[in-house]
Amino acid sequence: MNKMKEISIEKVVLSIGGTGENLEKGVKLLKMLTGKKPAKMKSRKRIPSLGVRPNLEVGAVVTLRRNTEDFLKRFLATKDNTLKKSQVSENSFSFGVKEYIEIPGAEYQRDIGILGFDVTVAFKRAGKRVRLKKIKQGKIPKRNYINRGEIIKFMEEKFKTNFI
Repeated sequence: MNKMKEISIEKVVLSIGGTGENLEKGVKLLKMLTGKKPAKMKSRKRIPSLGVRPNLEVGAVVTLRRNTEDFLKRFLATKDNTLKKSQVSENSFSFGVKEYIEIPGAEYQRDIGILGFDVTVAFKRAGKRVRLKKIKQGKIPKRNYINRGEIIKFMEEKFKTNFI
């Protein structure tokens, strides 16, 4: 196989939404699961019906770039290694974990309670840095993007994931 066509996992992103006390519990949960400090996300818009105003902290996110396969295997176990094809898009796929206590090795924490979060997995091919670098930035052709079929095939081979 062509080395430039090989697919690899770029990052796994864990995110959780909430405000006030729920957000603090979410931050504790993400820190407990990953050992990293989550970044808090602020709202930009005003949504009166939801009680959201600009600069209100409404979520937390953690990006994992190393040991992604170990984390991903644990998170996929909560879904019995089964995902829907509709959860896969170009270059990534996402799924939700309803309760963190379903993750192997995670124990219930009384101060956190029962919480869920979202997991997004981004993929890349060799040469993606051409688009991201600041000096001599280039364009990536459409053929360098990773389509749904390739992601499904990669996940079935590497993680034994079923897609329905």
